[in-house]
Amino acid sequence: MKPEEKMTGFEGLDLSKEIMQAVSAMGFTSITPVQEKTIPVMMEGHDVIAIAPTGTGKTCAFGIPMLEYISLTDNRIQELVLAPTRELAVQIGEELQKLAKFIPEVRIAVLYGGQPIVKQLNQLKRKPQIVVATPGRMLDHMQRGNVRLGAVHTLVLDEADEMLKMGFVKDVCKIIEAVPTTRQFVMFSATTNQDVLTISWKYQHDPVEITVEATKENKPKIAQYVIPTTREEKYEHLLYLLDADVYGRMMIFTNTKDMARRLSERLNKAGYETEALHGDIPQGKRNQVMLGFKKGRFPILVCTDVAARGIDVDDVEAVINYDLPNENEYYVHRIGRTGRARKHGVAFTLLTFTESVRLDEICKYTESRPDYLKFDDMGVLRNEEKEAFFDKI
Repeated sequence: MKPEEKMTGFEGLDLSKEIMQAVSAMGFTSITPVQEKTIPVMMEGHDVIAIAPTGTGKTCAFGIPMLEYISLTDNRIQELVLAPTRELAVQIGEELQKLAKFIPEVRIAVLYGGQPIVKQLNQLKRKPQIVVATPGRMLDHMQRGNVRLGAVHTLVLDEADEMLKMGFVKDVCKIIEAVPTTRQFVMFSATTNQDVLTISWKYQHDPVEITVEATKENKPKIAQYVIPTTREEKYEHLLYLLDADVYGRMMIFTNTKDMARRLSERLNKAGYETEALHGDIPQGKRNQVMLGFKKGRFPILVCTDVAARGIDVDDVEAVINYDLPNENEYYVHRIGRTGRARKHGVAFTLLTFTESVRLDEICKYTESRPDYLKFDDMGVLRNEEKEAFFDKI
């Protein structure tokens, strides 16, 4: 490794040669705040509740300690990670595989709903030491007697706030109660809510609290723009952005599955290469779509919030909110698909008059100030002062 490529921060953590090789192969040149704060605490065996923004390297923060103290001679499940969505579970599994690249004895299984049970049974027959799962599918395997959690050393809840908000509280509690009380219990969450605090109070033992604020250093560099529109003009304004010929890979977000499907079909008929991703698409097809987008087989993905979390593509150049999201957090997760890996990104929101109050709420929540654009009489986008922007919307 060249001196200028030195991985600042990782050397002082007393990590194994295999993990250091993997970190280097993954292209990391510096440690993130959440990794720097979490890895030593987990290595000491403490329970952790970490509040950190998305896209700050959380998987490596808990994945590195898990791999460091795994027993390669024990074929039982030792490490369990629960994630709220299939997409996030797959992403975590892929990251852990990269971290374990130079530890060939490590076996990782990823279990989620929508995938054939036989395929998952084949993974379990390989006796994985690490399992990544969605709560519903994990509970299903537990009830079928396919998994035993009596040897679990570390339990991680990733995006705990989202998981519990989605209604998995009872499932998560049953899983927690199935692992030994002596286990290490780690929770990562973008926000704190009552369910997260209740789970922590009930099941964690003197947890170390870690908070990582979004700073200029770890906050994605995303230029945010708002464009006034009407329902009748929204599609034409979308085409203006697509035809700007500035952005390659793009994601367009809608609030409903039907809108995602219809918009993708309409764009395809107009000559654009798009695919739709939403909850009604079978899991096998969803995997194909996500893989195709990652590999650049088509440039535009039209999706609902099911894809706002779990798509790990470093070069999404622009995100377009065709519909303003109903939840403040979804706005953050949507625009967070761009500006990754320290690259610059851009996010556009097509805003109708009735959504202007919601936009104010989002701006307060994100502590951000988007730029306002408006089409002039020649049909060209121009900068607009916020006050004038709302006067004319």
